[in-house]
Amino acid sequence: MAVPKRKTSKTRRDKRRASSYRLQKASFVECPNCHEPMMPHRVCPNCGYYKGKEVLDVE
Repeated sequence: MAVPKRKTSKTRRDKRRASSYRLQKASFVECPNCHEPMMPHRVCPNCGYYKGKEVLDVE
């Protein structure tokens, strides 16, 4: 049976484990009011609308 010659360091172990961890890319949807790209479930930064209602005053 194969036996490790040296102890695996915490850094090497954690680098190996981190290889499967990736941040998801940000998704964008089209604003139904101004048709600009915006993040879903958030107030549109261009027109200030959310779910058909004006939430922010944007110049």
